[in-house]
Amino acid sequence: MTGDARGWHAGWLPSQAWRAIGTRRVFLPGPSGAGAAVAAEAAGAAGADLVETVAAEIAAAVRTHGGRLDRTGPAGPADLVLALAAAGPGDGVAGWDDLRTEVAGTLGAEGFAITRRAATLVCADAPAGLLHGLFHVLRAGDAAFGAPFGVRRHRPAMRRRMVDHWDNVDVHPVMGQVERGYAGGSLFWTAGAFTADPARIRAYARLLAACGVNAVAVNNVNVHPTEARLLTDRIGEVAAIAGWMRPYGIRVHLSVSFAAPRTVGALHTADPCDPAVRAWWAAAARDVYAAIPDFGGFVVKADSEGQPGPFGYGRDHADGANMLADALAPHGGVVHWRAFVYNHHQDWRDRGTDRAKAAHQHFAPLDGRFRDTVIVQVKHGPVDFQTREPVSPVIAAMPGTRLAVEVQATQEYTGQQRHVCYLGTPWSETLGFGWAGGQTVASVAAAGGGLVAVANTGADAFWTGHPLAQANLYAYGRLAWDPALDPCAVLDEWITLTFGAAAGPDAEPRRTLHAIMDDSWRGYERYTAPLGVGFMVRPGHHYGPDVDGYEYTGWGTYHFADRDGVGVDRTRATGTGFTGQYPQPWSRIYESPDECPDELLLFFHHVPYGHVLRSGTTVIQHIYDSHFAGVEQVERMRERWRALPPGGLLSAALHARVSERLDEQVRSAREWRDQINAYFFRKSGVPDADRRALDGARRPVIPR
Repeated sequence: MTGDARGWHAGWLPSQAWRAIGTRRVFLPGPSGAGAAVAAEAAGAAGADLVETVAAEIAAAVRTHGGRLDRTGPAGPADLVLALAAAGPGDGVAGWDDLRTEVAGTLGAEGFAITRRAATLVCADAPAGLLHGLFHVLRAGDAAFGAPFGVRRHRPAMRRRMVDHWDNVDVHPVMGQVERGYAGGSLFWTAGAFTADPARIRAYARLLAACGVNAVAVNNVNVHPTEARLLTDRIGEVAAIAGWMRPYGIRVHLSVSFAAPRTVGALHTADPCDPAVRAWWAAAARDVYAAIPDFGGFVVKADSEGQPGPFGYGRDHADGANMLADALAPHGGVVHWRAFVYNHHQDWRDRGTDRAKAAHQHFAPLDGRFRDTVIVQVKHGPVDFQTREPVSPVIAAMPGTRLAVEVQATQEYTGQQRHVCYLGTPWSETLGFGWAGGQTVASVAAAGGGLVAVANTGADAFWTGHPLAQANLYAYGRLAWDPALDPCAVLDEWITLTFGAAAGPDAEPRRTLHAIMDDSWRGYERYTAPLGVGFMVRPGHHYGPDVDGYEYTGWGTYHFADRDGVGVDRTRATGTGFTGQYPQPWSRIYESPDECPDELLLFFHHVPYGHVLRSGTTVIQHIYDSHFAGVEQVERMRERWRALPPGGLLSAALHARVSERLDEQVRSAREWRDQINAYFFRKSGVPDADRRALDGARRPVIPR
C-alpha cells in the first residue's frame, strides 16, 4: 500500500503541494461571471472543460487549506487571478489591463504570462494556458506570492510533448501485459479486457499535465492481432480513455498496424499505392474521428523487428507514411512514423554491417518527400536507448522533414526501475547537443514534431515501480516544455512537490534524495557497460550482466572484445564508416581516437587495452576502477537511505519500497562489477593495478 486512501500514490500532486494556492483568495472568472460570454466564445466547448478543470483544482485546494475561490467577482482583494486575455476578470483588478495589453495574442495555445502586482496575475490566450499557468504557480509555491515581479512569458518549446505506452491488450507470451514495462500491469487493459478505471486514468492525466505532457499513445508500437482491432471494433475503448484525459488537455494517439487493411479489413493487400487500401484507411480515419473528435493521430512501427510495412510491396517509408497522412489530413491528425528500422538478422561475422548506420541509410535519402503532417520519430541515439550513446546523426540529416526525438523513460537498459537512475541529466545533455550552424537536438525537435518518451508508468501503486523513478517522467515533461532547464533544478522541483515539508530547503530528506539521485545515471554507467560500448546485458529481458550475451547473435549489438582490445571500429578510415554520417565538427571528432570523448571511445573505436584515456589511466584500468567505484557509490546510496527515517509524505510504504529496490541495486551492481572485471581480466591478462578482489573480499583479480 502507498498510504493513500485511493490505493495509489499521489505522485508530485499531493494535497500538501497545493497549500500556497489553497490558503489564498483566488479569482477565476466563471460561466456566469464578468466577461462570461466573451470567455465562452474564446474557449469553445473543449476549452470550457479545461477552464472548469482549473476551477476544480483550485476548489479542491481551497477546500483543503481554508482559502476561497470566487467565480463571479472577487469578494475583496484577490491573491491570485487567472483569466483569459479575451475576457479578463472585469474591472477592479490592478494591473490586469496593462498585462493583457502587453501579452494578448502572443502566448499561443498553451502559453501564459504571469506577473506579481498587488495580486499574482496569470493571463492566457487559450484555456490550456490557464491550466499550465496554474501548475506553474503550484511549482512556485509561496514564491509566487512574494515580492512584486514583472511580466514573465512562458510558452512550451515543443508543440507536442508525447508519452508512448507500450501496453498490450492481451498478455503477450514473451513481453507480458506491457512490453518493457516495470511498473505492474497496464493502466488500460488487463488480460484482454478493458480496465475502465476512469478515476485512475484521470489521476494519471493530471500528473502528466502537471509536468507538461499533452499527448499519449495508448498501445504498443508492436501491434499484435488484438491491439490492431483498437482501430476498428474496439475504438470505443480508446474513446473512453480520450474522454477521461481530455479535461487535462491530453490528446490520445493510437499505434496501428500497417497491415490492418488485410488483418482487420477484408482486403488482400496493404500496398500504400493501391486505391482500395488508401480508401480503407480514409474510411478508418473517418470512423476514428467520429468517435474521438480531437484524436491526435497514428503511431507506426513498420518494416522493423518483424512488423509489416511498405517494403513488402516494393514501396518505401515515404510512400507508407504519406498514405496514412492523406487519410488523417482532413481531420487534422498526424502520423508518427518511427525511424527505428534495421536488420535484426545481421551476420555477426560481417564487421562491415553496422546497425548504428541503418536509420540514416533508410531515412536520410527520403528527406523532403514526407508530407507536412508526417513526423519521423527518431530515437535519440543510433542504436537502442543505451545508457550512453552518441546522438543519432539522423537528427541533423533531415532539414526538410519534421522530426520528433524519442527517449525512453521506461528503464529497459538503465536498471528496469529496480535501480535508481535519474535520466533528466542525459536527456538534458542530448537536447543541448549541437553542430555547425547553431542547430541543436532541441531546436530540431521544437521546429518539427517535438519530443516523445516511452512511458515508465503502469498499474503499480507508485505508478513507476520504483518510487524514485517518478522523477524521470516528471523531468521528461518539464524538459519537453523547456529544454534549457537545469535537470538538477527539475529534480529539486519534483522533490519539493512530492515530499513537501519533509523535504524543506535544509531538510535531510532533500539532501539525501539529491545525494542518491543527482549522479545516479553516471553511477549506473560506472558499473555497467564501459566507455559507450553498450549492451552486455542478458538477452531477451535485458536485465543484469551477460558480456557476450548478444555477441554472436543477429541483433548487431557487438563489442568485439578480444585478447588485444575492445570496441567497435566505426571510422571511415578502417571501420564501418558510421562517423561519416555526422556533420562537422563531430565527424572529425568521432573519427579520431585522440579527439573522441572518452565516454564514447568504445562506441566508435576498437582500441588496445593499454590505450591511455584523458584521465591518464588505461582503458583496462578504467574498466576495473569504474566498476569498483560504481558499486561503492550504490552502497553509499543505500546507507544514506537507511539512515533516513520515514515521516510525513515520505511514508513507511514508500520508504520500504525504495529500501527493497536499493538492496537489489547493490546486489546487481556487485554482479555487474564481478562479471565485467573478471571477463576483461580473462580476455586481456592485464591485472588490476590495485590487485582488488572481484567480490570485494575473497578472490584476487590475478594471483600474486
